[in-house]
Amino acid sequence: MGLMKVFSGSEILALALQQKIEEIGVDTVIRNNNQANVLPSIKNTKPVELFIQEIDFSKANPVIEEFRLSI
Repeated sequence: MGLMKVFSGSEILALALQQKIEEIGVDTVIRNNNQANVLPSIKNTKPVELFIQEIDFSKANPVIEEFRLSI
């Protein structure tokens, strides 16, 4: 089993969802491919992606769905 993408969007929302998922004991991984820190002149256009292990999906899904309905 591998990683499963559960969110793609703004960094602020990804971090909020990450906190909610980690509160229930599920580890997360954030991939941020933005180069704004390296080259400040580049706009932050790529979405931030949040991943969890596939085996944790059933535990995290209620939190993810509640979050999606709240935004």
